[in-house]
Amino acid sequence: MKYVAGKKVLITGAAMGMGKLYAQLAVREGAAAVVLWDINEAALDATVAELSGAGHKVRGYVVDVADRAQIEKAAAQVRSDTGDPEIVFNNAGVVRGNSYFWETDSERDTEFTMKINSLAPMFIAREFLPGMIASGEECRLVNIASAAGLTANPRMASYCGSKWAAVGWSDSVRLELEQAGHSHVKVTTVCPYYISTGMFEGAKAAPLLPILEPEAVVNEVWKQMKKGAPFVVLPKTVVLSEVFKGILPTGVRDFVAGRVLGVYKTMEDFTGRASA
Repeated sequence: MKYVAGKKVLITGAAMGMGKLYAQLAVREGAAAVVLWDINEAALDATVAELSGAGHKVRGYVVDVADRAQIEKAAAQVRSDTGDPEIVFNNAGVVRGNSYFWETDSERDTEFTMKINSLAPMFIAREFLPGMIASGEECRLVNIASAAGLTANPRMASYCGSKWAAVGWSDSVRLELEQAGHSHVKVTTVCPYYISTGMFEGAKAAPLLPILEPEAVVNEVWKQMKKGAPFVVLPKTVVLSEVFKGILPTGVRDFVAGRVLGVYKTMEDFTGRASA
């Protein structure tokens, strides 16, 4: 997929932050329609108004992606209004952290996190993949996971669990599409370290793991999405954790990550967004 022009693009969590940045790129590159989903109606309306100038076709839908029924209803409406999208960004996500798992609230922290970060991308993909497959056109499914979906970390167990689920599911769907002969539909799984969007307010950098700037992440993801890259891991040093898993005993790996690099202490001062 060399160009986004003429494609229909759907982005969840699109009213602000990185979702809005993806929407801006879609508009800038001449997408035929840009469909924005978000639970924040006021912010969504403002973003739609901002991006709708100069004849751009931008539509906003108020959707709580934690609610499967709302996903199904909104997806049906999108198919009716614009047709199936060729590019879907599962961008909506939540972060919970800075407590040990047994101290967290099962509903507010664990269940809610799993619904948003794990189940919602699955339900959304299930709605739109059949249309992508049937189209025969170049299509993209981009699932925003996390470096925490590759590496365990204290004080964010539910978040890590939700992102590990997202990574395993997303890459499995990629393999399924290849196995079934639907090579025109590419899946990209995105695994960034902490990003300075406010969602990770208070989280710390670590040696070789700087806090990432959202614009840089969005631009790299956008570039790799067009190529149909299977993974985007940022920074590249995150891949070291995968190497360490394979070659170091668990105790040694924990010592390096926890005592030497300080990775296991990066969530101790996490606050996140006040409204998150």
